[in-house]
Amino acid sequence: MIRVAVVEDERGCQEQICGYLKRYGEENELEFQTTVFSDGLDIVENYNPVWDIIFMDIRMKHMDGMTAAAKIRTYDPGALLIFITTMGQYAIRGYEVDAMDFVLKPVAYPQFAMKLTKAVCALKKKKERYLLLPVEERRDRVSVSEVFFIEVKGHNLHVVTERQTYVLRGSMQEMEKELAGCYFARCNNPYLVNLRNVTGVTKEHVLVGGYRLPISRTKKKQFLGELSEYLSAGYR
Repeated sequence: MIRVAVVEDERGCQEQICGYLKRYGEENELEFQTTVFSDGLDIVENYNPVWDIIFMDIRMKHMDGMTAAAKIRTYDPGALLIFITTMGQYAIRGYEVDAMDFVLKPVAYPQFAMKLTKAVCALKKKKERYLLLPVEERRDRVSVSEVFFIEVKGHNLHVVTERQTYVLRGSMQEMEKELAGCYFARCNNPYLVNLRNVTGVTKEHVLVGGYRLPISRTKKKQFLGELSEYLSAGYR
């Protein structure tokens, strides 16, 4: 299932885009879960970073599409943004918020289908993985590659990134399952380390993101083996 947000203040255009999504899904055997927002402010307030594709109108009453997109990008780098506009020059400004494309109004189905095909193909090719992590009353979509390490303290997990540390309830076993295949390894029971961001290993420590994490005797051999395998495979 592909989750799509349609941010558009014109009722007719809302219905048209939703109809196009339904038609495209039937033609291509795809399922879209579509949610409509009538203004940029509506999607930004209590934003939940679960959207795969966001169709964003430019001109709206309370918050325009560019402003809404910029706010979304502060905590969601993964959603594919496609602007809906009557003016082609806005396409250049779209680069500021890493927009994938734009659709000109009035929206014709062939044009829409071409842009949507591009987005769907991009989703299939994406290898990046994300975690949804709590920050106050919202959740951020954080790229797994940004994570330095995860530390368990009591019943909480501390997910440490360059920008900040996220704290959430959970177990290390649950996190290991979620990150399966993402090249994380334990250097010590309380620490799960992103091998991508390791900069060195000493006799007693793993160096990652400016941190020095203790490496235990029981974990050292396995950790070094997994790190060597990761580096040998050329994933960096």
